Amino acid sequence: MDAETPKAVELSLPQAFLLLATNDKDGKPEVPVFALRTTTAGAILAELALLGAIELQGKHIRATDAAPKTDFLHELELIRGKSRPHTPKAWVAILEGRAEVRRVYEGMAAQGIVEHVGEKHLGRFRAMRYPEKDHASEEALLKKIQATLSSALSDPEASASRVTEAEAEAVDAGTIAAEAADAKTPDAATRAPAKPGAQAPDARSTALIALLQAAGLFGKLFPEANRSRASELARSYWPSRAVEDELRLIRLAEEEAATL
Repeated sequence: MDAETPKAVELSLPQAFLLLATNDKDGKPEVPVFALRTTTAGAILAELALLGAIELQGKHIRATDAAPKTDFLHELELIRGKSRPHTPKAWVAILEGRAEVRRVYEGMAAQGIVEHVGEKHLGRFRAMRYPEKDHASEEALLKKIQATLSSALSDPEASASRVTEAEAEAVDAGTIAAEAADAKTPDAATRAPAKPGAQAPDARSTALIALLQAAGLFGKLFPEANRSRASELARSYWPSRAVEDELRLIRLAEEEAATL
């Protein structure tokens, strides 16, 4: 019986985001295409940061000496190869695109998580869809997020300091403190300490929550969760903040184009 039970595949952040951002049945995105591409780019940066391959130094992303095993070595080499460093938002703009999204989808298709389906129009393939094929990975992913929501986002006082532990893996403390002051929110140094015996949230899950919030998906997926905590996390975590900044510019450009 156990041998027949599907085993959940460990997902990268881009895979996890796309899996949750895609309709299980028809394989269509649950967010606008531009939001899908932009957030996937931010998820790639978040994945490399969690692996210790890149870090935020001041306002710019810099590659470290780490050489992790990852599907995003091409993106890492791009960052390493730049003659001058770029901001997170600039890297999101560089990495966002159809090719990146499709590559992540195809990786999940190769693992048997989603199915590659082509839509035909006038006898020709026009678009690719990726409906879910094996629910085990998404089910395991949702359980991890729910556990993180319970431990990290439900307690207004204890959650802030515990979430900071995940942020610290990829966020420059000086930048966060400055932006927190501008937003009139307490920084990590003044937040209440975690309760004794409290379990720290999973860093990968907290990063994913921040990215889902930036894409506008968090409230749809978890309508009963504390959205204000998710918003705070998205503002504090530099990859999701870069996604929000880029999406804001895209929407402004669309609004201006509509008035011409």
